[in-house]
Amino acid sequence: MNRVVVTGMGALTPIGNDVSAFTNNLWKGTSGAAPITRFDASRFRTKFACELKQYEATALLDKNELRKTDLFTQYALVAADQAIKDSGLDFQAMDPFDTGVIWGSGQGGMQTFEEQVTEYVEGDRNPRFNPFFVPKLIVNMASGMISIKYRLMGINYTTVSACATSNTAIMDALNYIRLGKAKVIITGGSEAPITPASVGGFCAMKAMSVRNDDPLTASRPFDVNRDGFVMGEGAGALVLEEYEHARKRGAKIYAEVAGAAMTADAWHMTATHPEGLGALQAMRLALKDAGVAAGKVDYVNMHATSTSVGDLSEIAAITKLFGNDIGAVHLSATKSMTGHLLGAAGAIEAIACIASINESAIPPTINTRQLDPELPAGVPIVLKEPVKKNVEVAMSNTFGFGGHNGIVVFRKM
Repeated sequence: MNRVVVTGMGALTPIGNDVSAFTNNLWKGTSGAAPITRFDASRFRTKFACELKQYEATALLDKNELRKTDLFTQYALVAADQAIKDSGLDFQAMDPFDTGVIWGSGQGGMQTFEEQVTEYVEGDRNPRFNPFFVPKLIVNMASGMISIKYRLMGINYTTVSACATSNTAIMDALNYIRLGKAKVIITGGSEAPITPASVGGFCAMKAMSVRNDDPLTASRPFDVNRDGFVMGEGAGALVLEEYEHARKRGAKIYAEVAGAAMTADAWHMTATHPEGLGALQAMRLALKDAGVAAGKVDYVNMHATSTSVGDLSEIAAITKLFGNDIGAVHLSATKSMTGHLLGAAGAIEAIACIASINESAIPPTINTRQLDPELPAGVPIVLKEPVKKNVEVAMSNTFGFGGHNGIVVFRKM
């Protein structure tokens, strides 16, 4: 099988609008949480989120792109453009059928849906919907618009597996290039969920933190006083390229995508398996796919959303996976800084893993002040400050509603 490497990255996140700003703020331990400005959240149970900061769409996209697309597609276009420019690829010199897009989004055009339905219900009930209503809404439009913009005519589709979505997209891109079905695939994920219905829905589930008096510290994975996740928005993009193709053109290679795997919990609509059985098997299969022993993993970017059951089940799986080698691995939860980007989470966390490899450092878990006493003793979670460490292998964990477990393994080249 072909080897697959990362040759370009782009990021649009609550703690930075490009990869450099994003990773710099990871090392600083910056929180992206603040009161919601997108709409009036004063009557909601949760009144804060991790929104993008100083994001000016008109400076990045033309009027046609803005008119025809929902925010989640706009975020995808911005991050993909950064990644493509970073890669140095000249698509005009390539067969367009050798290039593709496999993108991910969990919710798609939620804002478009809400706005159009509200306008219909509150108006005169005449069916005067925007002609772009359906194209803006449907979840595959991000991958379609990226391919149209850059004339990428190969494999093109969108994955949906809730909060495991981006890792599903990365895994599929990896496997298609391995099999020789493409030379280059733009992959990643985007999400724009900070809307009344989305926030309201998660509030109704009591899944989100209600620490409205102190949003900066609300996302606190593994803390005994954690009370739910903090919603985030944005996008992450990776250029995946067949290794020999990248080598021949002298591309900068950030890391190898060494392996990936998925499993299903087959347990509950929204809760993870309490013993982490599906997560454990997915990690085992991803490492087997990568040809890496558990004891060789240096860093795990945990899914760790700050929910009571989810955090403990993930740690249960991790401690079973590493066994006596648990002391050699470092664990952290970057959602403590970015919030939870739902379908885009895996994409920006992949970039965090690659940054750990390239900068020989482990990003911290912030806000966690008192570890849950139910955690096993001695679990090596990096708290407060980054840790300097040579990282040869990094693993990214993502788990989604419906029981989806998606794991990707990155390796230093």
